[in-house]
Amino acid sequence: MSKFDHVSVTQAANIYFDGKVTSRTLTFADGSKKTLGIMLPGEYDFGTDAPELMEIYRGDLDVLLPGETEWKTIKGGQSFNVAGNARFQLKIREVTDYCCSFL
Repeated sequence: MSKFDHVSVTQAANIYFDGKVTSRTLTFADGSKKTLGIMLPGEYDFGTDAPELMEIYRGDLDVLLPGETEWKTIKGGQSFNVAGNARFQLKIREVTDYCCSFL
């Protein structure tokens, strides 16, 4: 999907890690939410409340998912899921454009 129709956008950005990770929240008519953002190169540790689907539009990263011991390489056009109430780690190698869907 290259665009989202009929959404509300929260004006204030979500800013993490001194501005190296940013996103904007989209709210759909059914109340579901997604964030669209950019991650700059670096290493990050994230926590989730709800399960998430991370779709990578452009970029190159490694992810260490909860309960796993091996990093997985993810490139533009790929995605990964993260369980709710969990922590995961990212190593971003190049500027990464992403969409996070809260499931």
